Amino acid sequence: MRPSPVAPLPPTRPLAAALAMVVAMAVIGVIDNFIVVLAEHIGLWQFHAVRAAMALPLVVGLSVAGFGTLWPVRWWAVALRSLLVALSMLFYFGSLALMPIAQALAGLFTSPIFILLITVGLLRQRIGPWRLVAVGLGFAGIVLVLQPDAAAFDMLSLLPVAGGVFYALGAVTTRSLCGGESTVALLAGMWVALGLLGLAGLAVLAVWPLGSGAGPAGFVTRGWVWEMGPALPWVLVQAVGSVAGVFLIIRAYQWGEPSYVAVFEYSVMIFGPLFAFVILGQAVGPLQMAGIALIALAGGVIALRSGG
Repeated sequence: MRPSPVAPLPPTRPLAAALAMVVAMAVIGVIDNFIVVLAEHIGLWQFHAVRAAMALPLVVGLSVAGFGTLWPVRWWAVALRSLLVALSMLFYFGSLALMPIAQALAGLFTSPIFILLITVGLLRQRIGPWRLVAVGLGFAGIVLVLQPDAAAFDMLSLLPVAGGVFYALGAVTTRSLCGGESTVALLAGMWVALGLLGLAGLAVLAVWPLGSGAGPAGFVTRGWVWEMGPALPWVLVQAVGSVAGVFLIIRAYQWGEPSYVAVFEYSVMIFGPLFAFVILGQAVGPLQMAGIALIALAGGVIALRSGG
């Protein structure tokens, strides 16, 4: 039996990778402000299943428009990456029903730290001191922006951190195993994985219903809801925005080395609070402003000292 062909790894394009990630974070920083609206009406599993059903035709359209083939070069690598990223999203969105969104985001955005550990510990790649400093600055900035409550820590706080671990593994896999894959193939794989996991969750809840509270409190344990009209427009916004944002995220990780690209994900903490302030009237305090400045500084350090 002949081994699967190995697609050539594309050359790194640091500037293009950074720009793609920043634009992606701008999109995601806006649309994720409306997750709480969805959680009022439908559950986590229905959200992922319906969003995937809406997103997959858009991905097929990208392929038809010439942005890449739907068929992977190495099925097993794309399947592995799709599962890792889908699991990270389940842990992240699931944690939103169990803790404040700030705490959930802080856990998810530990992913650059895990990417650094994976890059150094498993891939044996050299990481210079400036990049180490930048990751530390970025993480400190996120703590200031999100201000998680350390006094309320318990084991549930590890749920979004688990999401961060799986997201880091997916990011490293994107570059090391899927660097030569079509961006559209990777995007399709992620949506198929999320859709299948959503359907699996709905099937489990149909057989063994857990009951659910009203509103966001019942997000994880809520089964299929037929009256989902109020949620549909927001699911569509999520589907379109997520296709665009994740397309750019995949491009970024294909073009750039993971520990470099990951730092620019911190920019979501600039766009998210800025949108919430301008549109929703949510004020940003002095500590949060300081955190945003640290995040921007971290990105600048990485961009200027990517070689060290």
